[in-house]
Amino acid sequence: MKTSRKWFFAVILLSVFAGAAFGEGRKDEVQRLQRATQVFNEIMRVPEKGIPEELLDRAACIAIVPGLKKGGLGIGGKYGKGLVMCRTEANRKAWSAPSFITVEGGSFGLQIGFQQVDVVMLVMNRNGMEKLVGDKFTIGADAAAAAGPVGRQVSAETNARLDAEILTYSRAKGLFAGVTINGAVLKQDKDDNRDFYGKEMDPRAILFEGKVPVPAEAKPLVAALTRESPRKKR
Repeated sequence: MKTSRKWFFAVILLSVFAGAAFGEGRKDEVQRLQRATQVFNEIMRVPEKGIPEELLDRAACIAIVPGLKKGGLGIGGKYGKGLVMCRTEANRKAWSAPSFITVEGGSFGLQIGFQQVDVVMLVMNRNGMEKLVGDKFTIGADAAAAAGPVGRQVSAETNARLDAEILTYSRAKGLFAGVTINGAVLKQDKDDNRDFYGKEMDPRAILFEGKVPVPAEAKPLVAALTRESPRKKR
């Protein structure tokens, strides 16, 4: 009987420690979700300087990389972690759970010194979506990218950049604008997904198939995306 009790308490202790370790492992990803939500809300708060509603409505996916580090001397470089969410195949009004990503390499052009910028990318079509769930791809080389137009009421119909698979934006020191980030490599972060969900996850199942419920920590971002989409207003 005593041996059974010892095993029982041992199992309870292991469960508690495992739960604590899991929670600690999710800490960075949860903070990244919170920061991404803050970035999106702040950008969309000023209508004349936000992402055009029509483009957000058409976007198949949105990637947000808060606090991407860029800089260097002459050539420059960048590195950051973020997340991506897509409209599910079953319901185009619904947004998926998040899949975590890493962006690295490339340059914003001639620059001296270092700074952090918030980066937002709209993935506009199925071809871009397929690149997104692959091992990795280079923006501007493997997927056509362009600086996105700014202004909530900007008409997308007259903009040739609609041909791009990815529209890119950045915000630095409070200024939000379309910017090219060609040469950056974007890849799914399997380690971060495993930390956040507690097991190995297929990005396609998370983003496209709607098989992964939106976790509580991601619901504020889903609510913000839904609120800003004209699709919801019709």
